Amino acid sequence: MDENTEHQEQHSDGGGFLSRRRHRWWDVRASFLTGLVVAAPLGITAYLTIALINFADGVVATMLPARYNPETYLPFSLPGLGLIIVIIAITLLGALTANLFGHAIVGYVGRLIDQLPVVRTVYGALRQIFETVVSQSERSFQQVGLIQYPRPGLWAIVFVAAKTRGEIIHHTKEEMVSVFLPTTPNPTSGFLLFVPRKDITILDMTVEEGAKLVISGGLVIPEFKGDLKNPCKAIPVAPEPPEPQPAPEAKGSGAKEPDAAA
Repeated sequence: MDENTEHQEQHSDGGGFLSRRRHRWWDVRASFLTGLVVAAPLGITAYLTIALINFADGVVATMLPARYNPETYLPFSLPGLGLIIVIIAITLLGALTANLFGHAIVGYVGRLIDQLPVVRTVYGALRQIFETVVSQSERSFQQVGLIQYPRPGLWAIVFVAAKTRGEIIHHTKEEMVSVFLPTTPNPTSGFLLFVPRKDITILDMTVEEGAKLVISGGLVIPEFKGDLKNPCKAIPVAPEPPEPQPAPEAKGSGAKEPDAAA
């Protein structure tokens, strides 16, 4: 009996030791993942910023004559000078393009590029992408909504673009809304849908919050401060069925009442 008791005590001590080691390992793992979540975005942002500054400085150093480069007259370098010069140059280019003379020059350059077989394809695609990304606020998405997609009962996040006009509304014969259905985790790709206005549930979240929700795959949920228990009004919540009540027993008798069928 003494040997069995001693063996059980040793076994229990060993299990407790392994449990403590496993607990410490999970603590270290959780701390590492928490630090990674904090450090990774900061590190990647810093790396991309430094790479952009160095790239702009390198481009300006090769194009700017030495006599106009301030670093020629200074005993030290000026990091970020190239990026500032590039921003100023792009701003001046946009200001010149806005007037009639600059618009004529841009049109002439565009017609000249259209004569080049390969260059016109690349230039046209890049220009369309930049015009889409750098759009004015009135042409960007304004609201976030919910629609039933790809079948009734399943709901998907959409970004409301504008009220549908033109030939599409002529054929549908009802009020339609143009929406963009993004994909996860890349919201730049998706589907253009024309949905009846009555089938869209407009949400209170902003477009930025909706984009975070899509990119995170549903892990980042925007805070909702509404009073409704179910913020989506379009989803009907069926009431719970009442619990069945036990049949009343006959007074003065412990025997059960016979069934009606009997």
